[in-house]
Amino acid sequence: MARSTTKDAQALLHSLRSAYAVTPTNLKIIDLYIVFAVVTALIQIVYMAVVGTFPFNSFLSGVLSCVGTAVLAVGLRIQVNKENKEFKDLPPERAFADFVLCNLVLHLVIMNFLG
Repeated sequence: MARSTTKDAQALLHSLRSAYAVTPTNLKIIDLYIVFAVVTALIQIVYMAVVGTFPFNSFLSGVLSCVGTAVLAVGLRIQVNKENKEFKDLPPERAFADFVLCNLVLHLVIMNFLG
């Protein structure tokens, strides 16, 4: 049973890798940005667990900034993807402008929350 599971996992990883190889470069860059934002949030959570939560506003601001940015980047990825039929009439420049404007609003709220 364990060998079958290992073979299935290897086949799944191989199929995911081959499918991701044909992904356009701009989507891969957005994916990398999303991974960076999530990893940064995880590092902040680990730091909070090790050191403590004294300036709790700062911890919440940092984590919510990273998570919010990742969520907005996922929205950008959905809008820029050419295979997505819902946003076929939306130019990528407009999607990026929406992303920048929403990030600006997000970070203004985060800066206000810091005090």
